[in-house]
Amino acid sequence: MSNQVPDHDESSTRVHDEYSVGERAVTDHQVQEDQEEEKEEEEASHDHHEKGLRAKKLSWHKLRRYDSLDVESRSVRGRHAYGAHGSKASADWSVILHLAFQSIGIVYGDIGTSPLYVYSSTFAEGIKHNDDILGVLSLIFYTITLIPLIKYVFIVLKANDNGDGGTFALYSLICRYAKVGLTPNEQAEDRDVSNFELELPSNSLKRASKLKSKLENTKFAKYFLLFATMLGTSMVIGDGVLTPCISVLSAVGGIKEAKSTMSQDMIVWISVAILICLFMVQRFGTDKVGYSFAPIICVWFALIAGIGLHNFVKFDPSVVKAINPKYIFDYFHRNKKQAWISLGGIVLAITGTEALFADVGHFTVRSIQLSMCCVTYPALIMAYTGQASFLRKHNDVVSDTFYKSIPKPFYWPMFVVAVAAAIIASQAMISGTFSIVQQSLSLGCFPRVKIVHTSTKYEGQVYVPEVNYLLMVACVAVTLGFKTTTKIGNAYGIAVVFVMTLTSSFLVLIMIMIWKTNILLIITYVVIIGSVELLYLSSVLYKFDQGGYLPLAFAGLLMAVMFVWNNVYRRKYYYELDHKISPEKIKEITNETNLCRLPGLAMFYSELVQGIPPIFKHYAANVPALHSVLVFVSIKSLPISKVPPEERFLFRRVEPRNLYVFRCVARYGYTDVRNENEPFEKMLFEKLKEFMRSEFWLFHIETSSNGSGTRELVDHQNNVGDSKEGLITEEEDENHGDEDGKEVSKEKRHEMLDREIDELDRAWRAGVVHLIGENEVVAAKGAGIGKRIMIDYAYNFLKKNLRQTDKVFDIPHKRLLKVGMTYEL
Repeated sequence: MSNQVPDHDESSTRVHDEYSVGERAVTDHQVQEDQEEEKEEEEASHDHHEKGLRAKKLSWHKLRRYDSLDVESRSVRGRHAYGAHGSKASADWSVILHLAFQSIGIVYGDIGTSPLYVYSSTFAEGIKHNDDILGVLSLIFYTITLIPLIKYVFIVLKANDNGDGGTFALYSLICRYAKVGLTPNEQAEDRDVSNFELELPSNSLKRASKLKSKLENTKFAKYFLLFATMLGTSMVIGDGVLTPCISVLSAVGGIKEAKSTMSQDMIVWISVAILICLFMVQRFGTDKVGYSFAPIICVWFALIAGIGLHNFVKFDPSVVKAINPKYIFDYFHRNKKQAWISLGGIVLAITGTEALFADVGHFTVRSIQLSMCCVTYPALIMAYTGQASFLRKHNDVVSDTFYKSIPKPFYWPMFVVAVAAAIIASQAMISGTFSIVQQSLSLGCFPRVKIVHTSTKYEGQVYVPEVNYLLMVACVAVTLGFKTTTKIGNAYGIAVVFVMTLTSSFLVLIMIMIWKTNILLIITYVVIIGSVELLYLSSVLYKFDQGGYLPLAFAGLLMAVMFVWNNVYRRKYYYELDHKISPEKIKEITNETNLCRLPGLAMFYSELVQGIPPIFKHYAANVPALHSVLVFVSIKSLPISKVPPEERFLFRRVEPRNLYVFRCVARYGYTDVRNENEPFEKMLFEKLKEFMRSEFWLFHIETSSNGSGTRELVDHQNNVGDSKEGLITEEEDENHGDEDGKEVSKEKRHEMLDREIDELDRAWRAGVVHLIGENEVVAAKGAGIGKRIMIDYAYNFLKKNLRQTDKVFDIPHKRLLKVGMTYEL
């Protein structure tokens, strides 16, 4: 990256009002090639800044600044907004229809391929009574209607986080409404981010405020919410392992219908080969084959619906009476415990339902509702009804229901489409796993791994090499170890139902606190949906020793990794918070006689939001030289999906002004693309210049409006912020004093501002140096054995084998300095 000063583009200059001042003044200018015209234009820009800020009629007496870059986190009261439909909510119908078509290929691959194995998994020991088929069909019909259709499509989708869904989206909504985060890095300014706001009904309802108070004041509740989020995340990642196994194995198993000599071992090895190929092509991203997904799944739905209709008419149309729930009670009465156990097979009919919510960020609520109601739901009901009609006449082939029920002329086309649909279903869950890992990493709950953005058009399409490799190994091991879909189905069911139950739990909290839903509706939801999910959960847990232990063991391993990383991450944050450096200490360090200032701009990186990290003092004590401009950059993830680029940076000057020391918080959402379109340092530099202009004109315009001279301006600054010095040099102050309180001339103000900007430009031309703390973390003396194992061994093992901050932000190694320091936690 060149160290030359980049051309400043005034075309989208935004006045960032860090002092909580209502609307922003935006100016638009065209960059001219001629230098004289450019200079005139820059002066015009200053005038626009001045007029825009003057028009606001600002009053220092009305402004009260939250200086949260230096003070501890504080509670924030104000208007909250709940983004119900995301950024695409107002899309016209042509866009909604286009997105609905695309969603068919991305969202419904998993639930769409369930007809491959549901009946064979449910009737694992064969059909004992012909009417049992009606009971199972009735269970499938009401389960699909209640869970995917009513719960997810019409209720859960409304709980999106500015258009994004998933377990972390629900957790982030709760974190924004109640202070339940365990890391104390909340800032008053965060609520000014447009996506952060929550729009709430009246706060007068005692139920919501009481629950909020309990969550905020009970440490157990905070830990439990984080634990539940980690568990749900781990279970969804477990889906990413099991979905490829069961989908591909089921689809390839159909080849036995054409070649009876094909052994189960051969089918397993063919499935393993397909799985390896599937994971090998992940690095190319789903964008290159994305447009082929929807047509293939559409063909798949058309075929299973058409074949279902054919079987329904040909074999037994009377199965339509399964809509009567009486057959469910008869089924349980005849089979008792065995019927309850068989629920573990029926629940496979709704696998992939969580994808409806997790993938809403790529589409819109309305487009997913449309595609589910018009395509997926009717096709699935028709497919299961047709298979039930076929089984009523062929009880003996239940172990291979899907392929046996296909008319012979359609067998090979159906086989090819089934394998393609199984691969697409696997692809959707693998991509979802990558997105979940990215969210977990952003919120400090997962070790740093490489996030590769594979599409320039779709920000959400990511690839994680390390996770992809581990998923491939796990999938191959599961396929070779279990070999049949029955055992994998037992494991799959536990992962699916656990995630659904956790989603319902979070949703009840949101209904009470944020939506203020009527208590009768909440009770109705819990009684109907909650009881159904708990019934399925009890059934799948019964098969714990028959493969059900796999997702729990996998989730346990993932949660151990996430817990260790998050726990030490928080301990490090508290250590830095306890040892942070005060602005007075910064002034003392920079004014030391043996410390020289070098030309250039230095960026100190840390995760500490409230202050300057202790590693700076360690650096200054060992290297007696500082750059002419210092920026302390804190990387922070907000509990929202995206932060608009123009609201990314929050700056604060460390007084006195002639030190040129700044603090900066770079704020990201958990799905934001980091440092892909534009180098991080260039973005920060341009926004720093905008901040300096806005800050300068804000102070000087208020001074001239009051007509009270510069000294009053200094006094106001001392009262509002934490500064101890004035805004201008002593020489300038004397000049202002000679004017007897008169307004400073426009030329003088331009000259003062240009001098500050020139100083910043000179530092940029001299070069940018990035300084990162290479912290060695050890357990403090006297720590227990558990704490020593977690910090000294587990955390340090993860840290040494995974990526560091410089790789996450693509910092050039030629301009990177690492400062070593030991933290005793």
